[in-house]
Amino acid sequence: MESLFDDEKEIYKPLADKIRPMTLDDFFGQEEIVGEGSPLRKMIETDNISSMILWGPPGVGKTTLAKIIAHQTHSAFYELSAVTSGVKDIKELIEIARYNKSNNQKTIVFVDEIHRFNKAQQDAFLPHVEKGDIILIGATTENPSFEVNSALLSRTKVYVLKSLTEEEVKGILTRALKINYEYRNVTIDDESINMIVNLSNGDARTALNTLENVINLTPSKRGKVKIDVDTLKHTLQSKTFLYDKKGEEHYNLISALHKSMRNSDPDAALYYLARMLEAGEDPLYVARRLIRFASEDIGIANINALTQAVNAYQAVHFNGMPECNVNLAQAVVYLSLSPKSNALYTAYGKAKADAIKTAHLKVPLHLRNAVTKLDSDLGYGEGYEYAHNFENKVTKMTCMPEELKNHHYYYPTNMGNEKKAKEVLSNLAKLKNN
Repeated sequence: MESLFDDEKEIYKPLADKIRPMTLDDFFGQEEIVGEGSPLRKMIETDNISSMILWGPPGVGKTTLAKIIAHQTHSAFYELSAVTSGVKDIKELIEIARYNKSNNQKTIVFVDEIHRFNKAQQDAFLPHVEKGDIILIGATTENPSFEVNSALLSRTKVYVLKSLTEEEVKGILTRALKINYEYRNVTIDDESINMIVNLSNGDARTALNTLENVINLTPSKRGKVKIDVDTLKHTLQSKTFLYDKKGEEHYNLISALHKSMRNSDPDAALYYLARMLEAGEDPLYVARRLIRFASEDIGIANINALTQAVNAYQAVHFNGMPECNVNLAQAVVYLSLSPKSNALYTAYGKAKADAIKTAHLKVPLHLRNAVTKLDSDLGYGEGYEYAHNFENKVTKMTCMPEELKNHHYYYPTNMGNEKKAKEVLSNLAKLKNN
């Protein structure tokens, strides 16, 4: 039944809903999953869809893809929210699906944030997925291996969606401008579009919401809305737009964070961390830099540093912003207060230089595996000494090529656990020289 207010409802829809594509031809990104010739695309085109889980970060097209599947397969589409729906809602929907099935119509049930459903709610789907009463499409930002019941997971196919590229987000914005704003005389320059793309971090919904807000808040002049960078900054009044994730300030801030931690200054490190996060930096980028720092500037001096950094990366992946800010803060303070050593960093640099200069050198025969008779005839493995057969689990055997046998790379310091590593190397040298 149509309503007199249907047009009014359309006006109040968010831009992301207004311009949501209904066919794969208008869908941006995820070429590996729905590109020409991909298995999922063939399933959609041949109307042979099965239950699935769409796993990926926010704003990459999970909901849109589910609606496209329903549209192109002429299926009834029902959407459940894991936040507001319970087992009762699921049972009522199943009854509708059974009725649809009796009339030869498939029913797609889309569950956003399916990881938020408890075990009972997830189990309620099981028999109906098995019997084909419904086609379940779940969307999640969390690893379904941990968040979805194994029984339900075994009955679905998981598709991993990636963050959108800058070009893909730009394409979505361009499409939105053409569909929704061309008739309103809205113009926006490329620099402003790029700035919105930069802010979105591969999230199309964020990009579209930003575009919509800017256009709605920019006053028209003589019936035209013209947006440039100055208008953009003034309208949103956000310092976020002053931070270019590809510009000089990006590299200045990550350098300052790195050097503050290296100098064991947790306050400065926290300050530069906050500068980046509050300006819109990708927290996973920061987490990756912390992982590098843990080995480059700490290494064996604190063997838990790398674990702390990797755990922080996982926490960022699970939580996202803003919740992950304190996870990164914990790692930054921990790494700042850890004993420091660049012995691993310099050791690899020296080994790399030798490796490049001496790539022609062959691995010593006694270190090669004699896989075939010919290998044995050539002397592969001859003279190899099995360390476990010796009292201290170490032999006097030389492992370096003859030309490099006196080259040393790793020189541990007296910092933290590396002092113990230094003692171990000293003892090993005595055992090998006696």
